[in-house]
Amino acid sequence: MTAQHIEPGGPLIPRPERTPGALRVALAQVVPHRLAEMERQKDEAIALAARAGSLGPIMQFLETWAVAVEIARIPSTAARLRAAEHTAQTVDQGDPAWREAMDELRTLHSSARESLTRE
Repeated sequence: MTAQHIEPGGPLIPRPERTPGALRVALAQVVPHRLAEMERQKDEAIALAARAGSLGPIMQFLETWAVAVEIARIPSTAARLRAAEHTAQTVDQGDPAWREAMDELRTLHSSARESLTRE
């Protein structure tokens, strides 16, 4: 993980490097219940990369989990994600709250992805 000062109310952990090992360590600290999911997706990405003869699936895997960690390492952002996911799963798709929740999910993921490019 990169050396970063942790501010009260800020990120729980420093931003990890975008490697499978660093992302796994970070995930174990902020959302350990997702480790099995990450490992399963890593295996799928490696198999797909081997079949396709391309590193694209591995790069996508790293991007996906870097974004997941970026969201989870900031408590207020993680709380917004959980609230939006809950709403999206519990209200009817015709309900305006569902559309708002989907917009929030898109915003959170886009913002996390953008923050990773400003490293």
